[in-house]
Amino acid sequence: MLSPEEIERYARHIVLHEVGGPGQAALKRARVLVVGAGGLGAPLLMYLAAAGVGTLGVIDDDTVSLSNLQRQVIHGTPDVGRPKVESAAEAVRRLNPHVKMQTHPVRLTAANALDILAEYDVIADGSDNFSTRYLVSDACYFARKPLVTAALGTFDGTLTTIRAHETKPDGTPNPTYRCLFPEPPPPGTVPTCAEAGVLGALAGVVGSLMALEVVREIVGFGEGLVGRVLMIDARAMRFATLDYAWDPENPLTGRNPSIRDLSSHG
Repeated sequence: MLSPEEIERYARHIVLHEVGGPGQAALKRARVLVVGAGGLGAPLLMYLAAAGVGTLGVIDDDTVSLSNLQRQVIHGTPDVGRPKVESAAEAVRRLNPHVKMQTHPVRLTAANALDILAEYDVIADGSDNFSTRYLVSDACYFARKPLVTAALGTFDGTLTTIRAHETKPDGTPNPTYRCLFPEPPPPGTVPTCAEAGVLGALAGVVGSLMALEVVREIVGFGEGLVGRVLMIDARAMRFATLDYAWDPENPLTGRNPSIRDLSSHG
């Protein structure tokens, strides 16, 4: 049940036919884990908190640095040196005291991933490295959790939703992250954010789109991004959507899978 204060807070949601009272109640019941409290995680956490997601978890083992503040808007100058999960949780509580925050000040690993993911309904990955993205996506398959995942380049971004543990109405498996990107690029071939740079406002755009996709997954309206990847070109200010499908040769859910647990992630 929503309290009178919550009804007023979420009034602009509740009047939407696609959300309404039942949708807002679903958001209140939902438990969402955000992987990374950085450029993508910052707007993602703020908009999920503002939307009334009942329980938000955030996992990040990093501390706030001055160079983060160009894009990681959930943190402020006084937070430099603090654990990111602490400053993020403080900002969320200040925005919406109805949201329960759960902080995980650790790095996601093969050893802890399944235990942490088990606590949540939806996983949203805003991590900034390939090893974590592949770990999260594989772990979500084994944990049977929907995954909203995004990535940033210097002037571009991508966003998709993975429900690899489910099938289409015709019985065909939904695609995995490995159907879209079979293998991570060799180490050193893709420059890091610190090396190549990233447009700060672009992180805000993509993180906000992640929040929108998470809300749609919880409430259940519109056409989701399962089997589709949204591509954003900030130079040309263009958005495009590419369809992709289950690859029977993929190593996770293909006809002859070689990945049967998370042990390959070290």
